[in-house]
Amino acid sequence: MHLGRPRPEPGAPSNVPIVLSSTFRQGGRLLYGRDGNPTWEAAEEVIGGLEGGQCRLFGSGLAAVSAVMESLPVPGWVVVAGDAYNGTRRLLTDVADRGRLRFRTVDVTDTRAVLDTCGQLAASPGRPSGPSGGLGSGGLLWLESPTNPLLAIADLAPLIEGAHELGLDVAVDNTFCTPLVQQPLHLGADVVVHSATKLLSGHTDVVLGAAVSSRPDVVEALTRRRSLHGAVAGPLEAWLLLRGIRTLDVRLERAQANAAELSQRLALHPGVDRVYFPGLIEHPGHQRARAQMKGFGTMVAFEVRGGANAAEAVAATVRLMTPATSLGGVETLIERRGRWEGEEHLSPSLLRLSVGIEAVEDLWSDLDRALSEAVPS
Repeated sequence: MHLGRPRPEPGAPSNVPIVLSSTFRQGGRLLYGRDGNPTWEAAEEVIGGLEGGQCRLFGSGLAAVSAVMESLPVPGWVVVAGDAYNGTRRLLTDVADRGRLRFRTVDVTDTRAVLDTCGQLAASPGRPSGPSGGLGSGGLLWLESPTNPLLAIADLAPLIEGAHELGLDVAVDNTFCTPLVQQPLHLGADVVVHSATKLLSGHTDVVLGAAVSSRPDVVEALTRRRSLHGAVAGPLEAWLLLRGIRTLDVRLERAQANAAELSQRLALHPGVDRVYFPGLIEHPGHQRARAQMKGFGTMVAFEVRGGANAAEAVAATVRLMTPATSLGGVETLIERRGRWEGEEHLSPSLLRLSVGIEAVEDLWSDLDRALSEAVPS
């Protein structure tokens, strides 16, 4: 609530102003709008304070991911969750096709197998040869937990510790959880990234990203990548992020409660074959989630009986929910993930639900009706 505010002086505004300037008069701390902006800095103070590090704001979540990847030596080595965010996997494929890095995918729920893969990388003659101490100089383990969209849970603490023992750095995409649910830097991660478009801003009105680290060398590398590659945030977007993040706690509380209730009802619905939500006792990662998360998140995925056509029909039949791609807003979104390039490994009938803060009975009435109309009896 109180980070990123102006100095508490008599007559001072409660909120930072939107500084719409590309240039700054010489002699001060700021020089040019690609390198810094007071409105950015206020948002960075909030996110960095919540995560426990220094934040750098970017023009999108994928720009933040790219800044991390572009900070690796060439050729870099990345071990990544096979169920990671589609944009991350497509970026890795694109960069790998141009010879800038190599990557292997892993099942992040299998801690031993992940560390075995990291160990194979550490022993490989093709191990990265970047400057000692630089990000990813010994390789990078890229984690998500929960993963997107199957909501698998990685055991973060032993994975981070084990990767470090093998000489790898660790990045965690914390978009689904936000720092109010888990704080990977406190578990030893080297860098955390967010699509600030999602839960942090929370109102489906900005596109932004953030990367946070407690390592000065990583912060310096991220700052350099942002400036050189030009993936900067707009001051207006940064201000909207600040406005949205003030209500993050109450939005999360309501949306998580809604997600838990909907997942339980979906698990009993005759038109649903399977539900993915770490708050369900039968979820294979339930105990891990209870141990390392403060809540179970706002995302639910489920497979509709009847295949892709039935799933598409559900998404097209809802009236209160919005059929759209994205997540983390105050409104509930639904989509069939298998319709997108790079998601062919998913069940064709899988629907991803980003649960909002509407009245849960209204949400269930809408979803139950859509399932009843779209799924063959």
